[in-house]
Amino acid sequence: MRQRCHLCEDAKALLEELQKNWQFDIVEVDIDESDELTERYGITIPVIELHGEEIQAGIINKNFIVEAFSRKNVKYIG
Repeated sequence: MRQRCHLCEDAKALLEELQKNWQFDIVEVDIDESDELTERYGITIPVIELHGEEIQAGIINKNFIVEAFSRKNVKYIG
């Protein structure tokens, strides 16, 4: 996440929508607070990680995230 990043805001909204049907927590990390993360990701944000694995970055696709949830056994509640 980065402040004033519309892609980050869109990704957060999508994840909040998915929380209606899937049980997971959202943890926001501002990459500008870490030189390591800024160097690693630069402008390739937002980044979605699941169970410590990067599953998508940049433009976030809802279907891709749902498929990853299924593969990673995220509990479906909806």
